Amino acid sequence: MFLVPALGVPSELVLQDTLKSALVAFGTLVAAWLLCRARLREPAALDWHPVLWLPLLLLAWALGSMAWSHTYLAGVEAIRWALFALLVWLGLNVLTLQRLRLLATGLHWGAVLASVWVALQFWLDLRWFPQLPPPASTFLNRNFYAEYVLCTLPFSVLLAAQAQGRVQIALRVFSATFNLLALLMTGTRSALLALAVLLPVLLYLLWRYRRRLEWKRWPRADRALTAAIVLGTLLGLGSLPTGNAYLAREGLGQTALERAFIRGQSLTTSSEYTVGSSSVRLQMWLATLRLIADRPLAGVGAGAWEVEIPRYQAAGTQIETDYYAHNEYLQLLAEYGLAGWLFALGLAVWLLRAAVRTWREAPDTDSADPMEWPWRATLLASLLGLFIVSGAGFPWRLAGAGAVFALALGALAASEQRLHDPRPVQTASAGRLQLGQLGLALALLAAIGLSALAVAAESRLVRAAQLAYDIRRSGDPNTPAALVQREEMLRLVREGVALHPHYRKITPLVADELAAWGDWENARWIWSSVEKSRPNIVALLSNLARACIHLDELDQAQAYYERALALRPDAASLRSVEVMLLLRRGQEQRALQRARVHLDSGQVESDLIEYAYVLGLRQGDVQLALDAQQLRRRLWPATQIDSWLKTGVVYAGPDLRDRARALAAFQAAWDATPEYLRPQVRELVPADYRAALR
Repeated sequence: MFLVPALGVPSELVLQDTLKSALVAFGTLVAAWLLCRARLREPAALDWHPVLWLPLLLLAWALGSMAWSHTYLAGVEAIRWALFALLVWLGLNVLTLQRLRLLATGLHWGAVLASVWVALQFWLDLRWFPQLPPPASTFLNRNFYAEYVLCTLPFSVLLAAQAQGRVQIALRVFSATFNLLALLMTGTRSALLALAVLLPVLLYLLWRYRRRLEWKRWPRADRALTAAIVLGTLLGLGSLPTGNAYLAREGLGQTALERAFIRGQSLTTSSEYTVGSSSVRLQMWLATLRLIADRPLAGVGAGAWEVEIPRYQAAGTQIETDYYAHNEYLQLLAEYGLAGWLFALGLAVWLLRAAVRTWREAPDTDSADPMEWPWRATLLASLLGLFIVSGAGFPWRLAGAGAVFALALGALAASEQRLHDPRPVQTASAGRLQLGQLGLALALLAAIGLSALAVAAESRLVRAAQLAYDIRRSGDPNTPAALVQREEMLRLVREGVALHPHYRKITPLVADELAAWGDWENARWIWSSVEKSRPNIVALLSNLARACIHLDELDQAQAYYERALALRPDAASLRSVEVMLLLRRGQEQRALQRARVHLDSGQVESDLIEYAYVLGLRQGDVQLALDAQQLRRRLWPATQIDSWLKTGVVYAGPDLRDRARALAAFQAAWDATPEYLRPQVRELVPADYRAALR
């Protein structure tokens, strides 16, 4: 748990969570193997707790889902819950109070190193770890880091409260406060909201268990030092401005304290829930609720949310808003149905009982170890923070936070066993332990193989996407050098898809670039490889229909079009596909009529604008051509130079010959053109109009 947050991949070729998932998987399997070996050498009982049935229930459901839902995604979920259950079982059997201190130390200092990366990214624009908007430490996304470090804060606070000696007190208090400061640097609103709940809880726990914690026995000078460190770190370092150009441009505050305040305040503005990022999540949650209502018992199958959610999205939506629901509870119920309800309710009841018992226990009650109750409260506080951020993210599915979740449950179960008179548990036989060791060794080999496979597939696909962007930046995809790069890019895509045919996030990016270059054949097979795994994405079906039209496979294009139409008849992309099909079938008048209808709706994509413009000129409907360009300028203001030039061509053409309006259009294009582009634009204006430009 020190290595998981501290280490990252200094390359885009492997995703950060792939490394973290491998570390968690390897660590869990090796630890379980070592436990079996220890029990062989010194026989002792292996504990069991009813809470283990909850992840095992989801594991069984995921395995069953492989038979009727998305086989690959259900298999991934089965592996996830198997590792989760194993980690809970390990925590139950090995996390004594003494080992809890060691685990908390690893959690704390791993979070500290992750926070150092955040601070360096915030203040110095460190770019060692590729990521989405910074500062994200080693987590790819700053929200992932914030959710993780929030869950470790209770452990950091307890370690600080147990410090002895001035040096240790200063070090632990500063490092815990530094983690808090780094969290503020991210501006992650779900974590800030959870922090507002968690901090009062932690302060109360420090006071409630003060007689059992070392901080109560600190000299007055050390307490004053603690207050100075906390205030100095937050107010001093928190007031240092960012040196990251991206963060400065965001306009969300130049310091950690400003970012936290501005981001937290944004949750109180009504526009955030209509046009802000929260509105996107609200749309996902509403779609997920519709899915749950449609399939309340069986769900859609483990891991299949992203496959089925396009069918339940709001009208006009053509692509998935995201790959996850950004709400663990809704996604759990959507995928697992009744099994998800049993898991959620069972876990809630068990944790509520544990919390009530912890609350009712008098702080000064004698017990075998005076730290039993402070540790229980710390574990519950960590889970409280996790459950709050789980309402707006997907931390259970991320390696770091998912491991903290499992370990907290295991440690809490171990506490329950210590506090109750445990039932006699039979010592596992040597044969069973040896069989367990063999199974775990095989599982470790499988984990190594699967991790190597994931790295090989990701590295090829990411490299292919990088080559595609390089070719686009070169300006001409058909130069000899670019053609060589394209061949290499296609080789990497083929190998990546062969290794991992269900990798949905990167391969379409390559296909989109190929389509822009006119390579519809290769774009089609890449899109087709994705469509086999995600058959309900309207934008993907539209792209496949377009590719088939360009390749003169009209019947296949019609089939893709009808599938997409059945899923989302109001999708804007289908309107251009319809017009394209009519044109290719020689039905120009019908295409003209449909283009006019779609244009009047105002809900179109850019290619339909071009078809309407060309159709209007070809069929003598100049008003359609003019209306198309007017709508283009309204929807895509960045294209106004080209749009005004085309409008001017219409007015100057033989059908209208309106010199005044033509000149006005050319002048509008000229006015919108920056100085460095004017020589090129001037050449596009008809010769007899150039002299009149001002």
